[in-house]
Amino acid sequence: MTIPLPKHDDLMLPTLQVLAALGGSGSNDEIAEALMAKLGLSEAQMGVLYPKTGLPILPDRMTWARSYLKFPGFVENPKRGVWVLTEEGRVAAAWDDAAVRKAVAKAYAERHARKKAVEAEAPEAEDAEAAEAEWTDQMLAVLRAMDPIAFERLCQRLLRESGFVKVEVTGRSGDGGIDGTGVLRMNLISFQVLFQCKRYAGSVSSPTVRDFRGAMQGRADKGLILTTGSFTLDAEREARRDGAPAIDLIDGRTLCQLLKDARLGVKVEMVEQVTVLPDFFAEI
Repeated sequence: MTIPLPKHDDLMLPTLQVLAALGGSGSNDEIAEALMAKLGLSEAQMGVLYPKTGLPILPDRMTWARSYLKFPGFVENPKRGVWVLTEEGRVAAAWDDAAVRKAVAKAYAERHARKKAVEAEAPEAEDAEAAEAEWTDQMLAVLRAMDPIAFERLCQRLLRESGFVKVEVTGRSGDGGIDGTGVLRMNLISFQVLFQCKRYAGSVSSPTVRDFRGAMQGRADKGLILTTGSFTLDAEREARRDGAPAIDLIDGRTLCQLLKDARLGVKVEMVEQVTVLPDFFAEI
């Protein structure tokens, strides 16, 4: 049975409204939770996955809704994962749905026209968002096809590249899902970290996080779960539950970005741009 899901444009006005209710700004997770409550979205709806990538559809549509709201200047994204309502956005949050859709469509059309004009003068590379989606989908397919032990070794390498020391892959069965250990040094302070590697396309649920936390008790300061899939909202709530050992969650998209930043398994080509400074020559 097909579960009905709101489209990205159905989420635009509600996104403005929940940002206003959150005080004018919010993280991806805070916005998602607020939208679930406001629209009465179920965990089943949030858990519906794209057949090709295995990533959740509705969180992706929430992301697109926020991105489209940037075109008319209703929201800003000053930091990765954080969204801020602008003054224009506060006004638009009181509009009806049709008015918001019309403003976004008009701003998108104007942006598209400007882009076409620039491309006519100097053809440019593929749109950055489309290009990122293409390489991350390709990388996720490669990661999910890896041997589980090889994937654990890759996570070990990534943690080393990210500043961890004494990183070991244990790979013992019956150990609460713990795949390895490491030490994260931050200036004068060190943290003992246990990590788990989940190489699959589905969503990691809250019981997995709870079991992992249970295995951590008395053995580490922090936990880390890395997956090529995604995490349910319940899993994210469980990971940051008050009074419990902290567990950080790395989903498939974030894992791809970390591998790219560390230049592991990717080649990044930078396009050189030269700008002549006439003032320099005039002052010689």
